[in-house]
Amino acid sequence: MIKENVQRILKELPEGVELVAAAKTRSPGEILEAIDGGIKIIGENYLQETLSVFKVIERRVKYHFIGHLQKNKVKKAVKIFDMIETVDSLEIAEKIDKRCNQIGKIMPLLIEINSGREKQKFGVFPEMAERLIKDISSFKNIKIMGLMTMGPRLGNPIESRPYFIETRKIFERIKALNLPRVEMRYLSMGMTNSYKIAISEGANMVRIGTKIFGERDDD
Repeated sequence: MIKENVQRILKELPEGVELVAAAKTRSPGEILEAIDGGIKIIGENYLQETLSVFKVIERRVKYHFIGHLQKNKVKKAVKIFDMIETVDSLEIAEKIDKRCNQIGKIMPLLIEINSGREKQKFGVFPEMAERLIKDISSFKNIKIMGLMTMGPRLGNPIESRPYFIETRKIFERIKALNLPRVEMRYLSMGMTNSYKIAISEGANMVRIGTKIFGERDDD
């Protein structure tokens, strides 16, 4: 069923839109089935879970970190992940840069935008994004590749549209600045219930979990 779900989603996605399989709490077996269906990017929320998955799957796919990265996990995270989608402060960017410098790696990352301006959630507020990106662009072992947003958790996916629009506007504004070490290529927006709205507003990377793997035990 997982394999078929992936194939169905991949067929419906417009050309140029990349699918990240959000694999929080999923077993290596479930993830392997998704890979058989055509998944090339796995999105993980927790480093410890990723280490378990990595032992089985290794480099068959790319790994994106899509959770909140704690500072004490950066050293291990930069060795495994191909992209970190949730950078929201100069402090965490500095740690990523330092650890990547030690292993000779340039880490692609996305800046997480708190498009709903929710104080209890992570992400930089929209009005502070440009300043943060300019500051981070000075680090030599980091490359900013775009933006990511979760948006508020809403009952009706259509209500997400204004948050996706605002994030896209920031994306376009930053892109026009032509900053060093900033290549605005990816706009990661939308999940199972909202990815179609996100794509209509410019997303070219979507993070889908439930529609691939089914409901989680904690859903």
